[in-house]
Amino acid sequence: MADVWDELDLLLDSPSSLTTTSFVRGTIKDSPGFNAGADAAALRKAIEGVGTTEKTLIDILTQRSCAQRQLISKTYQEATGKNLIDDLEGDTHGDFEDLLVALVTPPADYDCHEFIRAIKGAGTTESTLIEIFASRSNKQIKALSDAYLAAKGKTLIDALKSEVSGDFGNALLILAEGKRDESLKMDEGKAKADAKILYEAGEKKWGTDESKFIEILCHRSVPQLRKTLVEYKNVAGGKTLQQSIEDEMSGCLKDLLVAIVKCVKSVPAYLAERLYKSMRGTGTDEATLIRIMVSRSEIDMLDIRAEYKKLFGYSLHSVIESDTSGDFRKTLLKICGGDDTA
Repeated sequence: MADVWDELDLLLDSPSSLTTTSFVRGTIKDSPGFNAGADAAALRKAIEGVGTTEKTLIDILTQRSCAQRQLISKTYQEATGKNLIDDLEGDTHGDFEDLLVALVTPPADYDCHEFIRAIKGAGTTESTLIEIFASRSNKQIKALSDAYLAAKGKTLIDALKSEVSGDFGNALLILAEGKRDESLKMDEGKAKADAKILYEAGEKKWGTDESKFIEILCHRSVPQLRKTLVEYKNVAGGKTLQQSIEDEMSGCLKDLLVAIVKCVKSVPAYLAERLYKSMRGTGTDEATLIRIMVSRSEIDMLDIRAEYKKLFGYSLHSVIESDTSGDFRKTLLKICGGDDTA
């Protein structure tokens, strides 16, 4: 699998989900002829009838865009005096309930919910924090921070400071500020200099100077880092920066820096790999599966599907089909869209 991550030739010309503002690569789009009132009434009937009509819930909530689902929620509340999320929670259960609630929750609020869940209780779920902060754009991180402040009355940075520490904590806090350089310009001289600094801070010395890796990987723009990855391979005699990080570092810092490098190359490929791990082996990590499928459904799900097939040789659709069941499976397959088996 690593060989896919080592191919840097096409990197400089490919678009990035971290900087793109177009949403043409999603599987869920605005529904033409949309009528919030009719949808709200259909949902109400499906929930209030004898036995919930799951098919109606699935069809409506997976075939309307996020903005349309927010309008449905608003209309539902006005018509019934009740909150759609509360009614869904009262009427469905398990993973199916979690998935429908995720679809109805605004994206920033959902990221906020996942962030709170990751830092709650004994032990922090570092893998969730790494995924969120490595794969989100500045704009998404800002929206998440605003949602956290509104929900908790304190800043996300303050919450994070009490949960993470050391080099890993420092790197995560820089990303959580959402201030990565987003310019599309690239300075070749700077990329060569950064590549040299990284090589000398890791491969070339006894012990690793983690601060240099954190400084460069957490601040530079995507085009700048992509050029740096290419230059690094030249300086390091064919070894990639990802390979060097994997050899030189350990623990959560290694996981975070590798995730940053992977997202700089391709957010969809990184998330395809996360989906693969969520369904591999015994038991499914439903929270990760739901989070990625819902949060990327209007951004780059088509690209995630393509990368999944490229990385693992079979379609995302087929693995969801064999690894999940019932209404949960039906809903995920609708979000996934087509099957790329051909």
